Amino acid sequence: MPRIKIAPSILSADLSRINQEIKEVEKYSELIHVDIMDGIFVPGTTIDLEFVKKIRTKVPLDIHLMVHEPSNFYIKSFIDAGAYSITVHEEACKYPFNQIKFIKRNNVKAAISIKPATSLDKIKKYTALVDMVLIMTVEPGWAGQKFIEATMPKVRELRRLKPHIDIEVDGGINPYTARVAFENGANVFVAGTSIFGKSDRVAAIKEILKGLK
Repeated sequence: MPRIKIAPSILSADLSRINQEIKEVEKYSELIHVDIMDGIFVPGTTIDLEFVKKIRTKVPLDIHLMVHEPSNFYIKSFIDAGAYSITVHEEACKYPFNQIKFIKRNNVKAAISIKPATSLDKIKKYTALVDMVLIMTVEPGWAGQKFIEATMPKVRELRRLKPHIDIEVDGGINPYTARVAFENGANVFVAGTSIFGKSDRVAAIKEILKGLK
């Protein structure tokens, strides 16, 4: 299985001091997870491109587009803003191959995501092309939700089919649920509230990591 990666989600951070927030977790983070919501694919909206341009960190930016039919121009704008990886949703794209291929052509890691109710069968045809699959463990759209353990069979099956791919889980991740996901095959853990909701962010990350050994 690929190595473990912790990806703090800035959705739960204090956005008014985002670079200081990220600075606190940089040493223990392999990725910084950045949620972009358009108010169409999901009910809410979040930060935008201009905000992403203000982020200053050497930790790779993991851009999660919860966006209906992101165009090449839209995707390229995040690539130009410093994205290391870009995730699109199977449910939000009519032809996900188009977005995935465009991301890959621009030398950025490509990922595809599915919501809790979406079958893994929907994305099996993309797994040879993407670098990572994001299995949502809550309904996308807002922070602080409860982990949906019924999503774990998808993680387990995907790990069996693709032993070397990065499998990311996002939603309700804390020390206990991270362990559950890890035991089923996940290796990339997006955590927002359980990191940025704590006064000692480093201790919070170490607590998650402790359960993954």
